[in-house]
Amino acid sequence: MSLKKATFIILLILIIDQVSKIYIKTSFVLGDGFDVFSWFKIHFVENEGMAWGAKIPGEYGKLMLTLFRLVAIVGIGYWLYTSVKNMGSRVLIVAISFIFAGAMGNIIDSVFYGIIFNDSHSQVASMFPPEGGYGTLFHGKVVDMLYFPLWEGVLPEWIPFWGGKYFTFFDPVFNIADSAITIGVCLLIFFNKRAFPKAQEETSATESKQAST
Repeated sequence: MSLKKATFIILLILIIDQVSKIYIKTSFVLGDGFDVFSWFKIHFVENEGMAWGAKIPGEYGKLMLTLFRLVAIVGIGYWLYTSVKNMGSRVLIVAISFIFAGAMGNIIDSVFYGIIFNDSHSQVASMFPPEGGYGTLFHGKVVDMLYFPLWEGVLPEWIPFWGGKYFTFFDPVFNIADSAITIGVCLLIFFNKRAFPKAQEETSATESKQAST
């Protein structure tokens, strides 16, 4: 698979991701949204830190997280380049492209959204407001909106720890970039042999030699 095709995949995912985030950010108040189906909702939230709402504490926690993401994206980009150069499998290159695009999509939010948008508390945000954005460079919040509460209800009393409590499955709110990263990782896990065929062949050859001796 060529670098041109990998770049096309990355750009396509980035465009879809950023268009959806800009639409949500400039159309809804924080916490607002609408039902697509009973099990699928558009629900606007902002993630200030890592997955599952975790944060790095301290004054420079957010900055450290954003800088880490920038370093990580360089490593992923190099992995993609070397995989294409070494004629890696199509599955591997597609998977890395999805992961790279997803990581880059959330990095754009973290780096630039603080200076591009004003805040979304009790108002619909606007792009490039005259008074300036809600934050500074490297201190933006990631926009999430995809919510799949597949089941909601009170759990039976006999279930340990959670019995009798109200429970939602699936509770996290995420975005297109998060989905791309998840798809990329799943491709590497479930199609591992196709993603790394040479490594599998070398392992098999080594095991055959050890068995013969």
